Amino acid sequence: MSEFGGEPEGTSLGWERASAGRMRDLVCGWSLSGVYVSVTAEGCGVGGLRRLAAPFVVPGPTGMAVRTRLKHLTPEDEKVLTLVGAHLGSLASKDLKARCADGLEHDAEAWAARKRDLTPVSSARWAGSITKASHDQWALARRCQLAHIQSLEAAIDTIRHRLSLPIGAKGDKRAPGGYRSRREWFAKTRRLHVLEDRLARERTDRASGVVHVVRGGKSLARSRHHLEAAQLTETAWRRRWEAERWFLQADGESGKRFGNETIRVSPDGEVSVKLPAPLAGLANTVHGRYVLTGRVAFAHRGQEWADRVAANRAVAYRIHFDVQRDRWYLTASWQTPPTPVIPIEAALADGVIGVDMNADHLAAWRLDTCGNPIGAPRRLYYDLFGTADHRDAQVRHALTRLLHWARTCGVKAIAVEDLDFAAEKTREKHGRRKRFRQVISGMPTGMLRVRLTSMADQMGITVIAVDPAYTSKWGAQHWQQPLTSTTRKTTRHDAASIAIGRRAQGHPIRRRTAPPRIHQSDGYGHRIVQAGPVALGREGPRPRIPGPRTRCVPPDAARTRATRASNTVRDAPAAQVWIQDSLLLTD
Repeated sequence: MSEFGGEPEGTSLGWERASAGRMRDLVCGWSLSGVYVSVTAEGCGVGGLRRLAAPFVVPGPTGMAVRTRLKHLTPEDEKVLTLVGAHLGSLASKDLKARCADGLEHDAEAWAARKRDLTPVSSARWAGSITKASHDQWALARRCQLAHIQSLEAAIDTIRHRLSLPIGAKGDKRAPGGYRSRREWFAKTRRLHVLEDRLARERTDRASGVVHVVRGGKSLARSRHHLEAAQLTETAWRRRWEAERWFLQADGESGKRFGNETIRVSPDGEVSVKLPAPLAGLANTVHGRYVLTGRVAFAHRGQEWADRVAANRAVAYRIHFDVQRDRWYLTASWQTPPTPVIPIEAALADGVIGVDMNADHLAAWRLDTCGNPIGAPRRLYYDLFGTADHRDAQVRHALTRLLHWARTCGVKAIAVEDLDFAAEKTREKHGRRKRFRQVISGMPTGMLRVRLTSMADQMGITVIAVDPAYTSKWGAQHWQQPLTSTTRKTTRHDAASIAIGRRAQGHPIRRRTAPPRIHQSDGYGHRIVQAGPVALGREGPRPRIPGPRTRCVPPDAARTRATRASNTVRDAPAAQVWIQDSLLLTD
């Protein structure tokens, strides 16, 4: 029987409801939490500790997307795709402008009117895809606008608090102190007015339903004025800008042939596109369709896609042109029924692997059903510098190695932290720690949880999300030093992975718990939870006792034995030795 145990802490919390307070104390050696309290045991609402949320099973994905390359395209194929994308892209830009102009007054009648205006210059299905994409873009801009307002409010509150303190006043573990000089204080007063004006403008826009959207991306639009810094020529920039504003995506329709009437892909890989009305003369087959020369095949989830297409179930497609690689790609996506969520007890029946996410690696450790670490920790490194595709590939490879290790160990559950650094990236919160802000901004928490959930669902592994509060601090306090040896160096992140796994199992993070009262000392005696530092039976490193490490007699023992007094107190007489006589030999 293990000595570890405990009850689940707090209440349930959704995967997407992570807040700034529920985060680890350290990332790559820097302190993130503003609350550093001296604690020796977990608790809820005791000594300034906030209430911890109970672990929960993350629901599986509700949609899939796979991508493949469009190969062996002729110049005529590329010309037709370019003309169709440019024509529909101009219609999408006009429709998005109309949707943003409607603001909060938009309703079903306005949506139908927009679709009627687009149908004569495209088709009914293309018009439906364009209007739906515009509505989704407007909704996304509204969510981003709200997040921006919340960020401005947090920055303004922080500046006002620090300005109210005397210059040079020290902060505490819960709130920052005053500014270090009058020059910085004056600069922050000016920045406060700038942020207040910006917040007032954003609130006015939100109240009136005004959003600011750039089709093609704001970053690419701004790089037009900094071509040298972006390492682009005007021609290359213009080519990228036009390609990003093309529109070649169509929603699926259940019951229609191969699940999509606009962009149709047959089970054998033939791709055909329904041409808009003004470009119907470019069709090379009946009913105004253009069939591409090349064939496609999906290497990932290809059989699942083929089954849906053969059953005429809805599949959405998007054709995209990568200017930098000069390649065309086809992305297929569809919705899937959610995977039934199994009870957390069943998921933890074979143990768990706790995973601690850091800026450059994943620290993982396997735990048995009682919460004890097994074997050696694993560190899965990745590089989050470079392009978005490179970062995504690095995260995907690290998660692949993690899932393969879990399957080899026979573990059916992986515990991760419910992280979200959305409120922790402001420059006002961390001041001049620019490098630290870059670290937490570059950590792909959203990408990791989406990738892990999708990949683990296919391998039959359950993902358990836990509250990230104090995992690094308490993990290092209770597990780092006892698990460090001459042949293994346990890092703070390794210890945090144990804390995450134990919290998923419902155990306290600390290594020992008090026994039942009847077993304390001689029936009813006082015994502390943790043994003292000099107790021989203590489960941890004991202080080094100075002196020789052997039991041999000191060199000068013969000279001083007769003159010195014995320091040994004998409580009982020396034990007498009994020697058996030899047996008698008789005839």
